[in-house]
Amino acid sequence: MSGSEPKGFEAKLSARIDKAGSHLCVGLDPRPNRIRGDVTDFLMRVVEETADYAAAYKPNIAYFESMGPTGYAILEKLISEIPDDIPMILDAKRSDIPETQKAYAHAYFDLWNVDAVTINPLLGRDSIEPFLNYRDKGIYLLGMTSNSGAQDIMMRSLDGRPFLNIIQEMCEWAGGYPGTAGLVIGLSHASDNLFKNLIDVPLLIPGFGAQQGHIGHLRMTGRKSPWLINVSRSILYPEQGSGIREQAELHAEAIRQAGE
Repeated sequence: MSGSEPKGFEAKLSARIDKAGSHLCVGLDPRPNRIRGDVTDFLMRVVEETADYAAAYKPNIAYFESMGPTGYAILEKLISEIPDDIPMILDAKRSDIPETQKAYAHAYFDLWNVDAVTINPLLGRDSIEPFLNYRDKGIYLLGMTSNSGAQDIMMRSLDGRPFLNIIQEMCEWAGGYPGTAGLVIGLSHASDNLFKNLIDVPLLIPGFGAQQGHIGHLRMTGRKSPWLINVSRSILYPEQGSGIREQAELHAEAIRQAGE
């Protein structure tokens, strides 16, 4: 939280943002039908060409799982090749009962050693607690996603309170645990006042780029906790005549200017 020194994952992410001068999170979503040649070689090239601009990498586990056992092997290879100072956020959106969540946490934090995981908080506090017991790790709770279906639940109220406020309270409660808790906030549904009214926790913000979220809504002045804007398709699969490195540089600069 903003009143104390950053710990574990938050400290690592802040250090990387300062070093790279960037808030860009590069989403690693391999779609074999859009990739020429070997998928592993493609992902290694993406990392090589974006490493100067990436504050973090975020592989979405669904794209690897869709390739079966081969996909898991590719993901493990990718995790091992990411530079140690660049945080790895696994986009898994897991949600289950506590005992099952312990197994997920063990897989992601102990075996794969990723730095953070996205979590669906709808099963309540005891479902996220297993992840919070890892001192140097982080989680991002889904607060308001970037898809149109966010209006069905996440943008509504419960007992007279906005759903997002309830998830923010969970982040505040999580501050008593060793791990770090932040929020996923989709840029697609953002307003001018949204970001300045959020609690000061790490933010992971999808929706910029192919999803056409309006980056002009960013209001980050005064925030102490690190924040990231995720871009996936626009960087991995750029329009003809534009390269991966060029797109990473362009998006990183656009994000930097918008967040000032």
